[in-house]
Amino acid sequence: MMTALFSPLVGSVARGGRAALPSVGSLRVAVAPYMIDTFPYTGSVRPGKQSPMRKIPSTILRPDYADDGRPKAKGSLLPWQVEVKTAEDIEGMRIAGRVAREVLDAAGRMVAPGMTTDAIDELVTRETIARGAYPSPLNYHNFPKSCCTSINEVICHGIPDSTVLKDGDIVNIDITCYIGGYHGDCSETFLVGNVDEAGRQLVKVTHDCWQAAIEYCKPGQPFSGIGKIIEDFVKPYGYSSNRDFCGHGVGKVFHTGPNILHVRNSEPGRMQVGNVFTIEPMICEGTSQHVMWNDQWTATTRDGKRSAQFEHTLLITETGVEAFTGRLPTSNPFFWELDGKPSYTGVQGSAPVSSTVSAAVSSAAPDQAAGSAAAPARPPSATEIGREGV
Repeated sequence: MMTALFSPLVGSVARGGRAALPSVGSLRVAVAPYMIDTFPYTGSVRPGKQSPMRKIPSTILRPDYADDGRPKAKGSLLPWQVEVKTAEDIEGMRIAGRVAREVLDAAGRMVAPGMTTDAIDELVTRETIARGAYPSPLNYHNFPKSCCTSINEVICHGIPDSTVLKDGDIVNIDITCYIGGYHGDCSETFLVGNVDEAGRQLVKVTHDCWQAAIEYCKPGQPFSGIGKIIEDFVKPYGYSSNRDFCGHGVGKVFHTGPNILHVRNSEPGRMQVGNVFTIEPMICEGTSQHVMWNDQWTATTRDGKRSAQFEHTLLITETGVEAFTGRLPTSNPFFWELDGKPSYTGVQGSAPVSSTVSAAVSSAAPDQAAGSAAAPARPPSATEIGREGV
């Protein structure tokens, strides 16, 4: 942790910065910096200065943690138990998912060199409120902002601040909105200006493995098959799928069972009609191991290489899967669509799934997926779920 070498001075200091020089009359008194950041950052991203926590109008329905940061509602009794949603739940979640999608699209249109992540968070707050919703991350376990903005080597849970997006960055924006008593959760990774070919490939492969995992979902499929598809898809590119953060059940509770691991695993359970959960693989250029910043939220790759992520909130239906957060006709086009390349942009109303995705899905036959190896010895606890997959 950082140490205050002197009593706090006038003004504020972003970590890694220098203290303002206090005034004595008309003189400027030179003093040593009172805050020195010695944290061993792994890449180029550094924490910036955070603005105050944003206020939400009292007329907006708030989740139970909004005031004190402590979630009280419980989901499944055990992390691997999966709730079957009622018709009322499903309709409520469709609304929450649509709101989250609209807010994510608005945030994506803000992405450009020179934009701060705090400005994106401000827009997310404003757009969420305009739709009568609450930004679910705000004060969830004391998370200080309305969305997560994860740049380059940040795997997940980056906190919006004064950091300026630079030409060549990639940034994931993770949006969750709470409306009518339900959460809708989604994210996409965006290019900032001119991104190198390696970065573009990372984003495209992450999208494609995510789509392959979604296409696999239908009643009777083992949840464990999701991780097999994702890990097998990305390995030929030299990428790794992070195993420390997972997808999750969602509904009236922000995070609940099942745990959706994005690596080969032996988690129990099969999909049933009415199950709702997220798939949100975090794919890394190098190692999947992470380093946690002192803020206890920002997770970065241990080797400083980039990571990308996409996420949908999904419903298992009689015939397959529905994305509550599916893309709209007005959604921002992916860069490969602008390049005129084939794409498959969502579960419903998408273009035909590519042969690469089809092959990945067919390779994860239920019996094979159920017998996949190398999982955590036990599912993470409910407390662990609470910090995963915001």
